[in-house]
Amino acid sequence: MKQKNNMGSAKFITLEGMEGAGKTTCLKFIRGYFDALEIPLLITREPGGTPFAEEIRSLLLSPREEKVSDEVELLLMFAARAQHLEQKIMPALQSGRWVLSDRFTDATYAYQGGGRGIDSADIERLEQMVQKGLQPDLTLFLNIPIEIGLARARGRGELDRFEQQEVDFFERTRDVYLQRAEQYASRFVVIDTNRSLDDVYESISQALDQFVKG
Repeated sequence: MKQKNNMGSAKFITLEGMEGAGKTTCLKFIRGYFDALEIPLLITREPGGTPFAEEIRSLLLSPREEKVSDEVELLLMFAARAQHLEQKIMPALQSGRWVLSDRFTDATYAYQGGGRGIDSADIERLEQMVQKGLQPDLTLFLNIPIEIGLARARGRGELDRFEQQEVDFFERTRDVYLQRAEQYASRFVVIDTNRSLDDVYESISQALDQFVKG
C-alpha cells in the first residue's frame, strides 16, 4: 500500500470502466479467481459500500428535475468515499483481507474532472484530505468504444443520472481514464472488453497472475 500503515500482505484492487464495459460480469470472474486461490477478498463499490454511503449513492444516481451542482456532486462523492474508507476498506485491509472496489478515485477524476470539467487540483485536494495517501495497488480499466458501451447500457433498461449524459460527456471521461492509465502505468492495466468474454477473462487472468503470483 502507498499509505503508511501495517497492512501486511493485503492488497487494494480497483475495477474501473465505462458504461456497458462489463464490470458486473468481470467482478464475478475476479471473485472466482480469488476463491480458487483461497485468498480472502472483500468486494465493494463506489459510491456506496456502507449503509450511509449507499444513501449518498442514491442521491447521486437518481434522476431528478433539479440540477445538481458539479461541486455538490464532487463533495458527495468524497463524502461517500470517506465513510467507505473508514468503515469498510481500511478495516478489511488492516485485518489482512484483500479488497476489490468497483470504482474508486480514478472515476472521480474521469467523471467529475473529465466529464464535468472540474479542475483536477480541486479533486486532488479532497483526495489528499480523505485518502491520506492511500492509492490502489492495482487498477483494471475496462475499455470499450463509447457508442458500443452506451448501447449495451441502454439495452438494460432505465438509465441513472450519469447514464443519461450526452456522448461528449463520456468521451471526455474515457479520455481522462486513458490519460491516467498512461500516467500511472505501474498500477493500471487496460483491458479491451470489445471482444469475446473468453478473451476478456484471459486478459484479466494474466493481469491478476502477474500481480498476485509475481
